[in-house]
Amino acid sequence: MSEARITQLEETIAHQAKTIEELSDQLTEQWKVVEQVRAKLDRLTERFLNLEEQSLEVPAITRPPHY
Repeated sequence: MSEARITQLEETIAHQAKTIEELSDQLTEQWKVVEQVRAKLDRLTERFLNLEEQSLEVPAITRPPHY
C-alpha cells in the first residue's frame, strides 16, 4: 500500500472513532434524561393513584339539613 493510502485510512479511522465517541456520549446523556422522565412518571403515577383512591371514598349518606 502506498503511504498516502495508509494516511487516508488512518484519518478515516480517527474520524470514525471520534464520531463513535460523540455518539456514545450523546446516548449516555439521553439515557440519563430517559431515567429522569421515568422516575417522574413513576412519582406522578403514584400520586394519581393516591388521589384516585381518596376520591373513591364515598361520604356517608346523611339527611340534608333542611329536613
